Amino acid sequence: MARHAFLCLGVLLVGSLVCSTSRVKRQDDDGAGDEPNADQLCDGRPADEYFRLTTEGDCRDVVRCDQGLENSVTRLASVRCPGGLAFDIDRQTCDWKTNVKNCDQIEKPRKVLPILKTDEPICPEGKLACGSGDCIEKELFCNGKPDCKDESDENACTVELDPNRAPDCDPNQCVLPDCFCSADGTRIPGGIEPNQVPQMVTITFNGAVNVDNIDLYEQIFNGNRHNPNGCQIKGTFFVSHKYTNYAAVQELHRKGHEISVFSITHKDDPQYWTSGSYDDWLAEMAGARLIIERYANITDSSIIGVRAPYLRVGGNKQFEMMGDQYFVYDASITAPLGRVPIWPYTLYFRMPHKCNGNAHNCPSKSHPVWEMVMNELDRRDDPTFDESLPGCHVVDSCSNIQSGEQLGRLLRHNFNRHYTTNRAPLGFHFHASWLKSKKEYRDELIKFIEEMLEKNDVYFTSLIQVIQWMQNPTELSSLRDFQEWKQDKCDVKGQPFCSLPNACPLTTRELPGETLRLFTCMECPNNYPWILDPQGEGYNVKK
Repeated sequence: MARHAFLCLGVLLVGSLVCSTSRVKRQDDDGAGDEPNADQLCDGRPADEYFRLTTEGDCRDVVRCDQGLENSVTRLASVRCPGGLAFDIDRQTCDWKTNVKNCDQIEKPRKVLPILKTDEPICPEGKLACGSGDCIEKELFCNGKPDCKDESDENACTVELDPNRAPDCDPNQCVLPDCFCSADGTRIPGGIEPNQVPQMVTITFNGAVNVDNIDLYEQIFNGNRHNPNGCQIKGTFFVSHKYTNYAAVQELHRKGHEISVFSITHKDDPQYWTSGSYDDWLAEMAGARLIIERYANITDSSIIGVRAPYLRVGGNKQFEMMGDQYFVYDASITAPLGRVPIWPYTLYFRMPHKCNGNAHNCPSKSHPVWEMVMNELDRRDDPTFDESLPGCHVVDSCSNIQSGEQLGRLLRHNFNRHYTTNRAPLGFHFHASWLKSKKEYRDELIKFIEEMLEKNDVYFTSLIQVIQWMQNPTELSSLRDFQEWKQDKCDVKGQPFCSLPNACPLTTRELPGETLRLFTCMECPNNYPWILDPQGEGYNVKK
């Protein structure tokens, strides 16, 4: 007797999901027929992996294995990408067909796994077994280069599986100001009662700073909005290089806002970031810092934060580079939506939440870096009645927000979610183009800021100011004199460093055929700064 599955399961898509009710046959016990049945197709396959049944057709159809409740029967759940899209087997998502290069591929390549858990040891102490059974030194596992003949030592390197992973949080060893962790990530630093904790709100922007958005930043941070300690509200800007006006970046820095790096190239190939080498991350992020320091004339060593483009975290390679280059924090890892939000933490110990977000390439090893975790936002219109929805990382990815009124509800509901629990810092992360797409969005954000500033326990801070408070937890009653927030640039007046920056028309051999303008108060370089030549002084091609 044949069984049929009529299942439809969600998958992350570029467009909307179209589910098919295609019929998948389960063969009789006699095994008649030449095609493999669901049990055979699903043997040893991860439950969340989508794969094709055929490479014929338009590359839109995939299935995944599902253990049905009825007699634990294995079924194939069918999903179809919308028209114009195709399913990318490697990235496990629908994308525009022109971007998908593996329509001839049935499934993700199967990787040989090492033998990490056995009833009896099969290797001497200090060694572990490759998938083949060969034994190699434990420290060679997950070091970025294959040491087993079958390369299995690099195939089990997640936060949970890496044999050399960071240890679980030990509050006796991890003490402030240099280290902070808690078992579930929700503990307040310093053991302060929630009603004595300032509710810090961080507004961050990603991308180039230029004529398209300078007016927006001036409207939000107009110098007339002050935190309860008398200092102007502050934001954090993750700056990407191309099209950035460095005179404008210099002015943001002069006013006390935090400048951080978002890469030089902002390449749109997600794998470039997820699988990037140490040298890739070094060139992109340390190179971006060099450019900003030189052409925005930032000389106080204050550029200490990194955000990965598309939030594509680069695993241990990214964080090894950050530690070596004295970057203090990353702000790319997202925490799944939960009842109580998570406080930032250091990565000396294991991260306290599931590796969430794009590509799941979180650092597994121990690193001397703070993670300014992005708590997912609850985007429901009415959280008391609406069914639960997946959270969103940046405000403009909350696709159901279509009006200023909806944005206002999102801002206030998520504020209350933090404010009434453990007062973990609340992050609202934007691309300026989205905020400018409707005047009502900008107006609603400003209205929210002014409403919150009427309270005496809400502070709009930069990310480094969050770390400063966490390193020296201070109760609200003493916060007006908290020196780390008042040392300098508390209430900045005066004129920009230069009112007419140089508009340098430049080229580089790295971007043939393009002439780009570099706006800076400094002298024009010889070439447009780019990844092989961040100073713009020219470079020699290695022969």
